[in-house]
Amino acid sequence: MRYEIDSSLVTSLLPAIVQAEDGLARLDERTARAAIGEGFAERRHFFDAIGAMWVAGELVHVEDLVLHDAHMDTRAPSHELTIAHSILRARRRIWTGDPGWALSPGGLLTLAGAGEGEGRAPETKSAEAQVDEGDADEMDGTLSAELAEIDAVLERSQRALDNHMRGSAPTGRVERARERRPDDPLGLFNDEEWDEAERLREWRSVIFIADELPPTLGAALLFETWEKIEPLRRQNWLGGLLAASYLRGRDKVPSHLFSFYAGLKTIRHERRRSRDRFTRLQAFLEAMIESAATGLKEMDRLSLARTQMEVRFRDRRSNSSLPQLAEFVLSRPMVSTAMVARELRITSRGALNLLNDMGIREITGRGRYRAWGII
Repeated sequence: MRYEIDSSLVTSLLPAIVQAEDGLARLDERTARAAIGEGFAERRHFFDAIGAMWVAGELVHVEDLVLHDAHMDTRAPSHELTIAHSILRARRRIWTGDPGWALSPGGLLTLAGAGEGEGRAPETKSAEAQVDEGDADEMDGTLSAELAEIDAVLERSQRALDNHMRGSAPTGRVERARERRPDDPLGLFNDEEWDEAERLREWRSVIFIADELPPTLGAALLFETWEKIEPLRRQNWLGGLLAASYLRGRDKVPSHLFSFYAGLKTIRHERRRSRDRFTRLQAFLEAMIESAATGLKEMDRLSLARTQMEVRFRDRRSNSSLPQLAEFVLSRPMVSTAMVARELRITSRGALNLLNDMGIREITGRGRYRAWGII
């Protein structure tokens, strides 16, 4: 397929490009200056994960995703919920990394689950986790020599078996067999005829073409190419996250990781999967426009909610937990008493009292598993 975009196509897409550029610029400027910018950026992670599952044809409730992320599930998580949480974690990893990390070869391998760790973005960890990892490192260091020797023996044995069983096979097939992922030695998940590494390299070659275009059109081109090539079959949702990372790398939306799927889910499937390339690119640009407009409306709601909450704790003592509670509520689509208690390190009863003092709207209306949030 042709990846370049001629001048006639750019001229036809010019109105949508201008609207997308203007909408993203307004959203980025407001997010960078607003006091609720960090909370807004964290909330968009959840809504974008839900939107990605919606585009894939799966329905996941944002309440279930929030509780699953807090390790407070009310029931056993479904397969779709687990995938949505993987998208949420991938967005956080991209956001904590450098602007160009996700589009680098090491970043792509790490996000695809095949990285060795040298290109891994930093993650926030608790003190208990660091202590546990330190103990684990000491235990691993004790048996490192023995384990390395065992791995070497297994590798030599596997190589001998491969040479014996595949002696008459073509060279290319043997090389592909040797490049199998270590977590899938039998090839149950990966198709040998579907070279993901080569497809990723082919997709990365389009980045140089996108750099010569406006940021929004370049992001739309990268996502459209990702949908056509399909480098990762089991992680096809990664394309929207990489498009958002590209906008951040081009300094178009540096204030937060843009929520591309939140707007794409409002576009009809016939337009997203149209055979006409102009229709597809226009649909992706309209998805950016819709997501930017939705983000501005959410900023209005969060700003109004913050103003109302500030009135509640304006005359409180200096060591009151209400300001911390306000920041936590603004960073989640919903909160429960258990989540508040763990975040603020107070009792469940104290969390319930703070929620009542804050005057946040309850969104469940139930006696058990109560939750509060800003709608």
